[in-house]
Amino acid sequence: MKQIGRILVLLLPMLLAAAAHAHEIRPAYLDMRETASDTFAVVWKVPAQGEMRLGLHVRLPAACVEKSEPVRSIEQGAYFERWNVACTKGLKGGEIIVDGLTSTMTEALMRIQYGTGDTELTRLLPDRPRFVVAGTQTSIEVARTYFLFGVNHILSGLDHLLFVLALILLIRDRWMLFKTITAFTIAHSMTLAGASLGYFSLPQSPVEATIALSIAFVASELARAEPGERRLSESYPWLVAFAFGLLHGFGFAGALKETGLPQSDVPLSLLTFNLGVEAGQLLFVAATLIVARVGAAIVAVPPTAARRLGAYVIGTASMLWLVPRIIGLGA
Repeated sequence: MKQIGRILVLLLPMLLAAAAHAHEIRPAYLDMRETASDTFAVVWKVPAQGEMRLGLHVRLPAACVEKSEPVRSIEQGAYFERWNVACTKGLKGGEIIVDGLTSTMTEALMRIQYGTGDTELTRLLPDRPRFVVAGTQTSIEVARTYFLFGVNHILSGLDHLLFVLALILLIRDRWMLFKTITAFTIAHSMTLAGASLGYFSLPQSPVEATIALSIAFVASELARAEPGERRLSESYPWLVAFAFGLLHGFGFAGALKETGLPQSDVPLSLLTFNLGVEAGQLLFVAATLIVARVGAAIVAVPPTAARRLGAYVIGTASMLWLVPRIIGLGA
């Protein structure tokens, strides 16, 4: 624990900056749904703050001709364009490009749903801003795409990662930490699966605000922890993690609902997305413990002060998310 506290001193400026600018790494999103033979309804979504948007622009294959003028709007922190196109030769073999992606830190998700029910999903990165439409995906390609999507989603989800970091700082016993992380995993896997399959749902905006509140709660427990005193979060951390894990699962489901599940491979895509989330979470836990050990010799901080510092860093970050999310509820 002393080692983790030491590395927190080094990470403090980065954590606060990351929390303040978390929306800057949200992905852009292109959705194309075939409404008639070779005709697609297109939605292009780009991260925005107020009236300012990222300078990302999508270029469809040359064979695709606009059938309607794009309708533009700003909704819930994102810029939208909606229009219809007719691709006389179909999309297969055509190239889709996102201009401006190479100069950002974000990515672009591309989802094409064909009239047959097949779905093609891919991720474009700053060093790979274009792709050629295949027209279909094998089960292996679907599994790989959704697994990597899950890994990327958890590793870019700073709110979820700070919750896990708070648990690492709060729980000193490694076996108890393992059980607590497992309880968190089981819980968010349950709600992720149920919400993605449509069995139950919650409005996304209140969910995101409550997730920020859950981080603030654990940070508060960490700040008030005293030697020899056993609070609920320390006596039964797995119970706290399970309860909040149910909530975090709805947050993961929100991302998966946005991209959708291919009708031909629903169980596979859901399973591999969830496995990707878990792999990313385990990578974060392992990296935190390794970096803490490496940084142990760099900065010396008393254990109590280290835990207190971690609590204030995580608590401050959660407030940077909570306030705008609460304001957004009334927007």
